[in-house]
Amino acid sequence: MKKRPNQSIFNGMKEPHTIIIARGDTIRHFTLKPWMGIAAGTFVIGLATCYLLATSYLVFRDDLLHGSVARQARLQQAYEDRIASLRTQLDRVTSRQMLDQKLMEGKISELVERQKTLSDQSNRLAPVLERAGKNLPGELRVDNNLPSLADSEESEGFYGIDPIITGPTTSSRKIVPTPSKPAKLGIDKAELLFDRVDRSLGMLETDQVKQVQALSNKAYESADRINGALANAGVKSPISQEQTGTGGPLILASATPTTDFDTSIADLDAALLQLEQAKTLANSVPIANPAPGMPVSSPFGTRRDPLLGLLAFHSGMDFRAMSGSSVLATAKGTVTAADYNGGYGNMVDIDHGNGLSTRYGHMSQILVAVGQQVNIGDVIGKAGSTGRSTGPHLHYEVRKGGSAVNPASYLSIGRQIAAEL
Repeated sequence: MKKRPNQSIFNGMKEPHTIIIARGDTIRHFTLKPWMGIAAGTFVIGLATCYLLATSYLVFRDDLLHGSVARQARLQQAYEDRIASLRTQLDRVTSRQMLDQKLMEGKISELVERQKTLSDQSNRLAPVLERAGKNLPGELRVDNNLPSLADSEESEGFYGIDPIITGPTTSSRKIVPTPSKPAKLGIDKAELLFDRVDRSLGMLETDQVKQVQALSNKAYESADRINGALANAGVKSPISQEQTGTGGPLILASATPTTDFDTSIADLDAALLQLEQAKTLANSVPIANPAPGMPVSSPFGTRRDPLLGLLAFHSGMDFRAMSGSSVLATAKGTVTAADYNGGYGNMVDIDHGNGLSTRYGHMSQILVAVGQQVNIGDVIGKAGSTGRSTGPHLHYEVRKGGSAVNPASYLSIGRQIAAEL
């Protein structure tokens, strides 16, 4: 059977579908065009897609919410842990800084106290040095100056020391902390500076003690030389340690601990006291020259009398002094005679204590009076040729217990200890 050829005018175009609705006498028909099918399919697919999406959201919403909440909780917990860790580190650093600060403050307080102690020692030492300067020859000095630490390498980058200890800081440099120089480096430098200041203070204290001890030794040696020279002439100190009055409240040594400096100062004070006593004794012994620079024309002892030519005892020494030249007291004492006395002419007698006295004769002029106190080196008269004399000169005697002794031995002592006086 042969297929009939399509006789449509529109060849392959199909006719649209038509929907006919009959209701009673009413007949309605709708033509379904292709685009309407496409629109309807698209709407159905969209509606199904929305339904599926809505159903999926409703199904998975709780899981998403729980996941988001869990993620936020984990993030919050991580932040809280980080904050706690940082807070712990901050507390640790703060505690360390407070500890370092307390240590620094303690060291500064200790150094300030030591510096104050040195200042007090210096104040105590000043009058003793002044006293020593009057009794010991030569220049005396105890250095109390701290070395300059502001410009030292060890002090670089640290400016927290009290200027009382380190002195004025002339440098204005400041070190900016860098990763290669953390804050720990500043603490180390501060500790190095503290150690250096501490060593400087220790050295200064040691030097003070050593210098005071050196002065004490020098004072003891000088006193020993004076006392030894006087002892060779038969003069001894009349005051002993046992004869002096002592007393005071009972204070146990453990209650008042002493330092090396206190001991040294006490020792120096005792040495200066001994030296002063020795000098006082020496000043009361006729060891000075009554006519400095004048030669001896006649010594002590047996000689031929200048007037009679007979052997006679010469009770003193004659100094070839020009008329009118000064006659000096050879020791501290009290004038007991100041008048014309026979062969002595114008004569002065001075009592020096300890049984010693001196006599000055043939003077042209007397410048002192009986009872007058004189010191060594005071002018008591003028040389001359009064009394039994052949020409201007000074007759000088030293008497011990009322008997004439050789003045040369005392003059020799004076030359030996002249540097000590």
